[in-house]
Amino acid sequence: MASGMSDVEKNSYTDPTTVPVSDPLDPKYGDETPEYDAVFGEIREGQVNYKSVGWIMATIIMLKTIIALGVLAMPTVLSATGGVPGSLIIIAIGLITTWSGHVVGLFKKNHPEVYSMDGVGYVLAGRFGRELYSVAYPLFMIFLSGSGFVAISIAFNAVTAYGTCTVAWVVVAMVGTFALASIQTLSKVSILGWIGFVSVMSAILIITIAVGIQDRPSAAPQTGPWDKDISAVNHAGTFLGGMGAVSTVVFSYSGTPAFFNVVGEMRNPKNYDRALYCCQSIVTATYLTIGIVVYYFCGQYLANPALGSAGVIIKKVAYAVALPGLFVSVTIYTHVGAKMIFVRLLRGSDHLTSHSFVHWATWLGCVGGCVTLSFILAEAIPFFGDLVNLIGATLGTFMCMVSNGWMWLHDNWHRRHEDKSLYFKALVVLNVFLIVAGAFIMITGTWAAAVSIRNSYATGNISRPFSCADNSNSS
Repeated sequence: MASGMSDVEKNSYTDPTTVPVSDPLDPKYGDETPEYDAVFGEIREGQVNYKSVGWIMATIIMLKTIIALGVLAMPTVLSATGGVPGSLIIIAIGLITTWSGHVVGLFKKNHPEVYSMDGVGYVLAGRFGRELYSVAYPLFMIFLSGSGFVAISIAFNAVTAYGTCTVAWVVVAMVGTFALASIQTLSKVSILGWIGFVSVMSAILIITIAVGIQDRPSAAPQTGPWDKDISAVNHAGTFLGGMGAVSTVVFSYSGTPAFFNVVGEMRNPKNYDRALYCCQSIVTATYLTIGIVVYYFCGQYLANPALGSAGVIIKKVAYAVALPGLFVSVTIYTHVGAKMIFVRLLRGSDHLTSHSFVHWATWLGCVGGCVTLSFILAEAIPFFGDLVNLIGATLGTFMCMVSNGWMWLHDNWHRRHEDKSLYFKALVVLNVFLIVAGAFIMITGTWAAAVSIRNSYATGNISRPFSCADNSNSS
């Protein structure tokens, strides 16, 4: 722990050297005092009760944190690597992030005072760690929200056949997200999560069925012979292309850091793992299904995002159905990013849970600041798409792989002298691998994203800041 802590810090954070390791099989695992929470303090009637999320609601929130924009890129992963390697990458990253999510639950149990990644940083590396994660986590969520704003503008342009300036649609996305993300608790946001989940899954189902029953993809020659050029292994692929595919899958699973917010607001954290396993199973099955089916039927004539692979009419229908889901995803990204800042600012004061002016001004200010930054980044950076890939390769991988391995080792490394079992050694190897593999993906993914940015400049494929141009290929 960092030296020279204030009294507030001493009272708010547990000495990690005295923390017992949680056993999820212990019947007392996840038990809590309903009247008091280590983060939100005493829970009083008439105040904001953040501890109100059940495990089904938690599952839906997790699903919408993960299944968003990334699912539409799964067919391109198989296209870059081939059907077999692409499928194995999806399964492997799914298993890795499931373990990472499990570590989140264990770490929260061991350190109940931790609400979000800033608290994780403090436990791992003192004040420096807290400040590092206090910047990295909201920034990551802000970039995700900005990417979501762009996706919403694409959807509106697709549905309206480029009805107005693209910036106007991004403004609509920003205003709508501010209104929805201002909902105070995740339990209420989870109601939107149901709508978003049904929306995205319906859009996926529409495009999956459409590409299966149509004669040929819309981008393929409409007369004469044509070749999908699908392969079990893409022997013509490059190393950078393969690592770009890995980074895409990691990015698509990188909602794991937000799981701290979820378990922190669950009524009974004992059920966290149940929600986690349900979420990860559905996510992996969905990624595999849309990836394999769309790649098999479209091959080299695959559109990116995948919703455009079945022609103009289906594209409009799919985007119209997906719009609520896109809004909900961006809402959750904004909510959890703003909530971390909000909790840090008001933690330890009555304003955190009371309906005071300070409470509402701080909360709305945090949400408003996040959506404003997301809007500026999405519209002001001409190579924003490549930059999102860069941020995903760095911050996303760092927070959903490297940090989780570090967390487990932090809480368990002291057991190495008394626990000589093969099981413990295997867990040590697994978490060291998580750190090493995460670092490798960070480096290679950053390299691939940087090359993509350079190529975009070289080919002139760079848009202007605040451009009104159609970004949906509808005009």
